[in-house]
Amino acid sequence: MLVDLSGKNALVTGGSRGVGRAAALLLGRAGASVGIGYRSRRAEAEKTVDALHKIGVLAWAEMGDLSDPGDVETLFTRADAEFDGLDIFVGNHGVWPSHEASIAEMSDEQWHKTLGANLHSVFYTCRAAAQCLRDHGRLVLVGSTAGQRGEAFHADYASAKGAIMSLVKGFCIELASRDITVNCVAPGWIDTEMSASAFEGADRELISRSIPLGRIATAEDVAGPILFLCSELARHITGEILNVNGGAVLVG
Repeated sequence: MLVDLSGKNALVTGGSRGVGRAAALLLGRAGASVGIGYRSRRAEAEKTVDALHKIGVLAWAEMGDLSDPGDVETLFTRADAEFDGLDIFVGNHGVWPSHEASIAEMSDEQWHKTLGANLHSVFYTCRAAAQCLRDHGRLVLVGSTAGQRGEAFHADYASAKGAIMSLVKGFCIELASRDITVNCVAPGWIDTEMSASAFEGADRELISRSIPLGRIATAEDVAGPILFLCSELARHITGEILNVNGGAVLVG
């Protein structure tokens, strides 16, 4: 393969389904050993691990709520026990509250829950990854176009994703002396379970038509750029936001 991650150890959060699962499988096919973090879907996490085992990859899964620093510590302790060092961290976990809520009507509970799952958890995992990653490592976070252009009635989600992009810009400088790159992949609409409610009825066609390339991305469409940023091909790229949205941010 042009991308060869043989001998590398990767940890992917949100790895039981969607983009996380696709990224874990792609990293594994490129030769990396892969650990995945997941919140509650044990059966799906085990399917991901089984799929990796079938192609000869060392793989494991650890359950936890990454908005809890204790569970983050448990995840990275597991990685330390399973691997002889960590080379790649992909921070993919998060939630998208599908119901609309204006800022004027959004509850404190929803605001804090979304930021806990989408931002505080990223800080906790990045802090742990900074301590665990070996020199010359790769750190990739999954953001969203919502973090760039905002999202009315989903200000909690957009604010968290925007903060992640800002975090990348500073974090990359902090880790540069160790030759660790820090980047962000920012997808638009993705055809995954998390977004399924938005695609009901005629909305799928409307969303597809709003994307210049004319289709909604698959999880694999996002996993490919993640793999690229984890490879030697991207060794001189850091602090960047790689848009994977079919050109959607370029139109009104």
